[in-house]
Order: sequence, then structure tokens, then C-alpha cells
Amino acid sequence: MKRTVNDIWLRVVGISFLMALLLLSDDTYDQPITGTVLVLLLIDLSTIISTWHLNRAIILYCRLVLPGQFRRVYRILITFGSCVIASTILAWVIAVPKFAVIHKSLAGFPSGVDTVSLTINHVKLGLNGYGLDWFRGIINALFYNLVYGVLLAVQDLFVYRKRLEQSEQEKEQLRIANLQSQLDVLKQQVNPHFLFNSLNTLSSLISEDAQQAEQFVDKLSGVYRYVLRANEQHLTTLEAELHFIDAYYHLLQTRYGSGLSLTVNVDEGYHLCQLPPLTLQLLVENAVKHNVVSPKRPLRILITVDEQGRLVVGNTLQRKTTRVLSNGVGLSNIVAKYQMLNLAPPSVDKSAEQFTVRLPLLMCQAATYKLKRNGS
Repeated sequence: MKRTVNDIWLRVVGISFLMALLLLSDDTYDQPITGTVLVLLLIDLSTIISTWHLNRAIILYCRLVLPGQFRRVYRILITFGSCVIASTILAWVIAVPKFAVIHKSLAGFPSGVDTVSLTINHVKLGLNGYGLDWFRGIINALFYNLVYGVLLAVQDLFVYRKRLEQSEQEKEQLRIANLQSQLDVLKQQVNPHFLFNSLNTLSSLISEDAQQAEQFVDKLSGVYRYVLRANEQHLTTLEAELHFIDAYYHLLQTRYGSGLSLTVNVDEGYHLCQLPPLTLQLLVENAVKHNVVSPKRPLRILITVDEQGRLVVGNTLQRKTTRVLSNGVGLSNIVAKYQMLNLAPPSVDKSAEQFTVRLPLLMCQAATYKLKRNGS
């Protein structure tokens, strides 16, 4: 694919530089300004401009028709040789009017044309014949191939870095889209999971106490409203989670009574810290599902914050002897959410009598200040 070369600035600066160099080095322009001098000036300026653009066109054309997969050495040789031939012929063509202006006729052309040569140990070396100055053509070809070689190399590097950055951005966007998709799947798991367990509780209450079942439905609607709203976001405040878990605990107490107790001991300085929504609900629900809950063996759940600023949810471990039907949501869901949000993973500690989950929090300023004070 053809790529635009942004070299307007290079052409303006380069042509101006070459023209200034010519004016300083050519004795012709030390003379008083006359019509002849002005004509020669225009011819020399035209020579520089046309030579520049001719070599530029050859270099870009060879780059286009001989792309990167073409052998680089061959491309360089073909480009260089073409520039030498084109520059030499162009110089010969322009030398005709210049010779006529200087000598007032074409008598003696082309043998009288000035050519470029190199003197080494008093030996004059030149490559010319019939007015064709091949040595000048070689110098022009070297100059323009070097200038555009550097320019194109820099532009290729810039384009490569830009494409690399674009590729990295596309990979990141794909990664985010994938995580979003996975989060959506997790959220879709939570809604039916929560509703299924709540309806089981309600089903039990209807046969036991209709009035209590009605109150349960009212509370359930408020709790489920939070579930729907929480699933629209990736993070929520600890304060919102604690308010929700208080309402959810009352639903559980409706069924289990004194067989279940929940204690929350969290400093207000942590209330604005953030965590994935419905985290506490899943942990409390898991504790109730997998452990014996009865007045004789009450299940005790404690929610607090440790010295490292992690939310700690612990419960007495009193496993049910019968197998518990589970759809695999719960703790694995929480771990997956933390991983997808690039948060430190929760840790799980289990002893003979206690099951504890520690959850990292996105620290708020007040909590961070409190930790620093405790550490000092």
C-alpha cells in the first residue's frame, strides 16, 4: 500500500540550503547583478529543484514497486543506479541552456561543459564524456539516497511504533471486552442463584406462617431491588454492602431465628472503601448453606476489618453431615470478580472450628490515614 511521505519541510529546507551553498561557492554570483546573472540564477535554482524532485520520485517509486520483502541490497542498487542515470541526464539537458547563456552560443558544447572531478596526488579523476558528468550524478545520488534513507527509516520506525501501540490498545480493548463478558456471566449467575434460594425460604414460610411470609415478601422485594441495581456496576461501597447485608440477615432470621447471629464490627472510616457488589451476601449465604443452623448449634457470623485493612468475614465451622446441593456460585464467583478487576485475590483460612475469608478493599482516604496512624 502506498504511504504518504511527509517531507515538505525537508524539501523547503534542503533546496534552500543547496541554493545558499551554491551562491556562496560559485564565483558567478560574486559579480554585479545583471540580466545574465539572474538568468543563471533561475537555471541553477531550477536545476536544484528538478534534481531533488526527480531523485525523490525515483526513490519513492522503487520503494513502492520493490517492497520490503524484495531483497534489500537489490533495491538499494537499483534505486542508486537509477538516480545516477537520471541525475546525469537531467544535468546534461539543463547544461544546454546554461552553456548558451554563458557563451552566447552552443559552439563547443558539450566538450566545454564544466564537470566535477576529484584530484588525488595531482591526478585528476573524473567520469564524463560527451558532456555527461557521471561523477556529479554519483554525488547527487549518494546525497538524495542518504537523505531519504534516513527520513524513511525514521518514518518507518514511527509507523511501526504507532502500529505497535495500536495493537496493544486493541489487545487491551479485547481483554476488557472479554472481562466484561465474563463479569456479565457472573452477574447473570447471581440473580437466579439468589432468587432460587429466597423462593425456597419463602416456600417454607408459606406453610408455616402466612403473615410472616407476607413480611418476608416485602423485605425480599427491597433486597432483590438492591441485587438488580448492584449488578449494573463492578464496584460498590462497603457501606452499601453493609446496609444490604443487614436487610438480608433479617430475611435469614425470619427462617432460622436464634439459630443464626450476625455481628458487624466495622469502623466508619472504612465505609467508603469499595469491593465487588453482593460479596457479603454470597459469603453469608454460603455459610448458612454449608453449616448446621439451629438454636442448639447457632451459626455465628462476624464481619470486621483486620489491621491490614482487609474485610474479614468469619463463621463458626459446623459442617452439615448431609450433602448440600450447590450450583457452584459463591466463593468462586467472588474470586473470579477480584481477578477480573485486577484486585488482590481473597484469602481463605479454615480451622477445625472457624472458616474465615479475608477480602482486600479498595482503600478510601480515611481508611488509608487510619492504617498509617496504626502503623506509626
